[in-house]
Amino acid sequence: MTHKGRIISAVALTALGLGLTACNDGEDSSSAQESPSASAPASSDPASADPTSESPSADPSDDAPAPAGGDVATPGTELKIGDRAILPFKYGTEKKGTVAVTVTAIEKGAEADMAAFGAKAKGMTPYYIRMKVENVGGTDLAYSSLRLRGKLEGGAPTGVILIGDLPGKCDNESAPREFTTKGASYETCSLSATKTDPIAAASFEEGDAYSDSPVIWTN
Repeated sequence: MTHKGRIISAVALTALGLGLTACNDGEDSSSAQESPSASAPASSDPASADPTSESPSADPSDDAPAPAGGDVATPGTELKIGDRAILPFKYGTEKKGTVAVTVTAIEKGAEADMAAFGAKAKGMTPYYIRMKVENVGGTDLAYSSLRLRGKLEGGAPTGVILIGDLPGKCDNESAPREFTTKGASYETCSLSATKTDPIAAASFEEGDAYSDSPVIWTN
């Protein structure tokens, strides 16, 4: 199951009115907003999202069940592509547990791939963060969705926050219905983009523990 929500670019604390919409498959809306700098990323207000946009994002919490099969990665852990990190995971208000994330690739796309988002996406280069997600805790995490963010060399933000995917290029797959038992797994992709330097890392920064000190994967 794939969520094709809005794609938003924002770095200022106050969003600029530079949005442009386009349709995907006749049902899902997509938009791109260009920001003036890349120094202070800010996510969009979920209360103002369209009904067709992403479902609530993962929000790990400290009361997630203790993992089986390894230790939870501490905030600030630095890994290489191909390494596996065990992470606390919370989705919505009911689903929580522990997952293992393995980033398998960070692939550079073509600027033309962003054409669906119109003129405001001109100059943006997409990057596809491919990963495997495993259910480590054995709790019911069916239909949950997990995303990673792209980072520039040295850990700087990209200046672009994306919510959505590019069908056929980077499909953000939700966990399958069977993602309820220990050892269940699926593969998915997080879309990131930049108008400046290349994206060199992927980061997990959900929840208070990881927002300031994310887990990072680099080549």
